[in-house]
Amino acid sequence: MGNRLAERAQECSCCSKEDYDKARVLLNDAARSGSYWYPIKGIFYFAAHPALWKPLRSKLAPYLTLYSGVLGSMFFFTYLPQLAVMAVVNGPLAVFTTALLILNESSTITMTISKNYILRDAILDTFDGTLVARNSTEIVSQGRELKPRGDSIDRLGKALKAPFKKFSLNKLVRYVIYLPLNFIPVIGTVVFVVLRGRSRGDAVHDRYFQLKGWSKSTRSQWLKDHQGPYTAFGTVATLLEMIPLASVFFSFSNTVGAALWAADIEAKEVEMFKSTAPELRETAKKAE
Repeated sequence: MGNRLAERAQECSCCSKEDYDKARVLLNDAARSGSYWYPIKGIFYFAAHPALWKPLRSKLAPYLTLYSGVLGSMFFFTYLPQLAVMAVVNGPLAVFTTALLILNESSTITMTISKNYILRDAILDTFDGTLVARNSTEIVSQGRELKPRGDSIDRLGKALKAPFKKFSLNKLVRYVIYLPLNFIPVIGTVVFVVLRGRSRGDAVHDRYFQLKGWSKSTRSQWLKDHQGPYTAFGTVATLLEMIPLASVFFSFSNTVGAALWAADIEAKEVEMFKSTAPELRETAKKAE
């Protein structure tokens, strides 16, 4: 019996060390990549380029209408039940924490619906428009027609490749499963944000992968190899989109940030190809 307990304790110790090492590697990768800065860069770039505001402006009225309906329904139907639970955890502060929780829930529900229907094309145009603004027109042309004149949005023509995938039930189920973590003060909220950030990060470059023509297996391998940077980006993006009322703005600025990151990745690939191409040609000549 004693030997079994000792063996199990040793196994747990090994697992804990392995998990710690994995977490350390992910954190190091995230820190070196600087991916967590791209949502912040997206805010400033979006603010400095009025042409990129056009897709958001065109969808703002229907979004606000949907948000008002969801918010009113959530307060009417769920405030008192959630207040009863939060009162056990937060005491007198439950009145405020419940209101903040409902604001966050309403924002999430609204964004989940609107991103798949109301805002889908607008977000697509914002991503492609940002790439055009960064002179990454070659890759954009792989997925849509481009006009010769106009600003970064006016140049966008008909999409040649299907836009982002539609509603994902799995993501909504995950959100509902993770939601109770918020009832655990501080630590629970941190875990909730990181878990959502990881899921959010996996989707930020869906359009980029689509333009590159990558297969599902290639995307999965890329995300696995760069899990730390994508989780870092997703976590910062999630925190910004959790801000009530401003979430729609940050959803677009995060899209801009993701496109800026994609443009930098693409630029590095092109630069790498340019630097290695002469060497390859020289090797080929020698082989002849």
